[in-house]
Amino acid sequence: MPILTATTDRAAIGEAFADPQRLVVVSFCAAWCETCNEFRAGYERLATARPHAAFVWIDIEDDAEWAGDIDVENFPTLAVYRGSMPLHFGVSLPQENVVGRLIDALDGQPVGRSVHEAVQALPHRLSEG
Repeated sequence: MPILTATTDRAAIGEAFADPQRLVVVSFCAAWCETCNEFRAGYERLATARPHAAFVWIDIEDDAEWAGDIDVENFPTLAVYRGSMPLHFGVSLPQENVVGRLIDALDGQPVGRSVHEAVQALPHRLSEG
């Protein structure tokens, strides 16, 4: 499955967040960030290797209305959800194997982790028609 973007794939993102069993991986990056641009190819490979999950790319400047008040201090910052329930939020090493291990570990994890309410609200913002 290709990477979804907030500006072009809102319906597909809404469907992913609506499925309570679906893993949704969101990467917060910026177009001007060289690290993000280098990471994108690995993120696309991760998405292709995990068709059961949805992978979303949010540019914190171009997609600022969707990112809302989420505080991104460094790149890439990842948010991982099961449906609309957050499992993880934090900065990650921009290495495909590291992010892959994180995603695989979270794939079997139950929901219930407490995260900032802006992170909790992201699925709702991205799913609004």
